[in-house]
Amino acid sequence: MKVLMVLGRAAGGVGAHVDALVTGLREQGHEVEVVTADSTARTFGWTDALRLWPVHSGVRAPRGLVDWHRIMRLACTVDVVHAHGHQAAVVAAVAVSRARPRPRLVVSLHNDLPPAGPSASARARASVARRLLSWSLRRADLVTGASADLVELADRLGARCTELALVPSAAVADLRGRPALDATERAAFLAAAGIATDRPVVLTVSRIAPQKDLPTLVQAARLSHAAATWVVVGDGDARLRARLEEEADGIPQGEGDVAAAQVRFVGARTDVPEWFRAADVFVLTSRWEARALVVQEAMAAGLPVVVTRTGGLPDLVGDAGSLVAVGDPAAVADRVDHLLSDPAARLRDGAAARVLAAGWPTPDDETRRWVERYVTDPRGVT
Repeated sequence: MKVLMVLGRAAGGVGAHVDALVTGLREQGHEVEVVTADSTARTFGWTDALRLWPVHSGVRAPRGLVDWHRIMRLACTVDVVHAHGHQAAVVAAVAVSRARPRPRLVVSLHNDLPPAGPSASARARASVARRLLSWSLRRADLVTGASADLVELADRLGARCTELALVPSAAVADLRGRPALDATERAAFLAAAGIATDRPVVLTVSRIAPQKDLPTLVQAARLSHAAATWVVVGDGDARLRARLEEEADGIPQGEGDVAAAQVRFVGARTDVPEWFRAADVFVLTSRWEARALVVQEAMAAGLPVVVTRTGGLPDLVGDAGSLVAVGDPAAVADRVDHLLSDPAARLRDGAAARVLAAGWPTPDDETRRWVERYVTDPRGVT
């Protein structure tokens, strides 16, 4: 089978998912070509990717842009076009509509629609984007959502056939099989990263982007009564990081013998699994997530998790973690303080998280399921 993957700019979980899927399909003997942006190809090491993003519909494309007729010609040569994300869905739907013979079109939604801005022009742009996405989904043979609310979104926008498609983390199996760092290992690891070794670590692994709502995280650290170090692993918007670090520096110092919480931004790291093994609690304050890979990984590592009640996180975490309202730093601080003050609760939640993670499908399981989706039409006829 020949598959054309279409993906725009991605630096996080969506790109990681596509990377695992492409690898899995090729290992099973299928031919896969990837159309994406240059930045995405470099991030994930896709040296053979076709760097045709962003696309342009005009005859004379501006420098750095490519006429998307090349993608249309590619669509004629494959059995399946699989688009990931809103923009990729539109590009792929146009390409497939012109392709002869017509390949099957599969669209995967990984993110919610962005909120419309307050201005009339912003609302108009959001309305156009919604109509374009609806047009694309109605032309797809199958639309999958990475969480139940995304499946509902696809249904509302007129998709003919929808399905929940889980996005598993490839790191889960390894993390489930490794214990937390012992005291000596933990101290050495944290010291090497410039983090105090005599404090508990509250970990966040996240892009620095508005969706992640890191101001709520910093405010939660300000409200916390525990003398902990809140560590943010990840990079992204440099200006936002600077504002967050300035706000974190303004957290009042403790009074008397009480030490204040600290917030440290350590940037992108290649040793994220070790951070999971060194931490005491994991927190994610996002405004929206599907089935965040980092939450899967934290749970597999046996960390108690405190996450926002949004998107697919309630279904992912279930009763094995703490759910708080979006944008509620006091609730985040309260749950973190409770877990840090109660070692038995930390162990109980961490063990429950690990048990839940043991039942999740693996990337290989999902690759096999994707092959089934590719060859089965909405009526169940292969």
